Amino acid sequence: MRTQVTIGLPQFAASDSPAANADKAESLVRQAAAQGAQIVCLQELCTTRYFCQSEDPANFDLTERIPGRATDRFSALAKELAAVIILPLFEKRALGVYHNTAVVIDADGSLLGKYRKMHIPEDPGFHEKFYFSPGDLGYQAWETAFGTIGVLICWDQWFPEAARLTAMRGADILFYPTAIGWLPEDEHSIGPAQHQAWQTVQRGHAVANGCYVAVVNRIGREGDTLFWGRSFVANPYGEILTEASTTEEGVAIAQCDLNLMKEFRRIWPFFRDRRTDSFAGLQERWGS
Repeated sequence: MRTQVTIGLPQFAASDSPAANADKAESLVRQAAAQGAQIVCLQELCTTRYFCQSEDPANFDLTERIPGRATDRFSALAKELAAVIILPLFEKRALGVYHNTAVVIDADGSLLGKYRKMHIPEDPGFHEKFYFSPGDLGYQAWETAFGTIGVLICWDQWFPEAARLTAMRGADILFYPTAIGWLPEDEHSIGPAQHQAWQTVQRGHAVANGCYVAVVNRIGREGDTLFWGRSFVANPYGEILTEASTTEEGVAIAQCDLNLMKEFRRIWPFFRDRRTDSFAGLQERWGS
């Protein structure tokens, strides 16, 4: 059983050109692999800007078929580098049916599967309900060449149920490709509190599930949003192993010791002590 896994999280500022974004993503994947990364996760909607700040039907032209051109390209790259790649795309499922999707590509270039974002936000600057149908593939984990992983996407990261169910499928590492930021006027007022909440809840997922959590965000200003980067990896104790810059492009690298998970779950057996008979209320919207 593999016990040491090195992961890479490339973060970058997106341009208006999907081709240029794909080129930059490939370059950073190569950089991550050169630094020893065996699993590389790209940011949410990695071939486009975050177009959900407005409702514009023209943006449906940015969709990708799966499998298709992007998956063909990154499958070949994964095989060349012998690395697992998580590739988040704007998926065209059918005319008028689109998803925010992450494709899991194994180190031999094969497509292991895909995850469709389950929780779809609708807030100022985040008009995702206009673009994305909710995911319908459930919470999943995949056995890759370098360990068993699960993938959730951005807004999913605020929901402990999603992390729990993915961990229960056997995921040793939860990956969260993300696009989150603040309004420029908030950066120095409530911005630090927003960032702290974002990081804290995900570190809590690592602790509550005794697993690793890896979060990759974009950087740069797009419209009214300033993406805050700060891609990071947390271990089962919630400790930060690596954290990227707020403003700089690059790759955050971390080594995950899967033996630590065994140690952690023996000391704190949360899964053993779950009172599943008391959880029926979780299926209610609110209260009773």
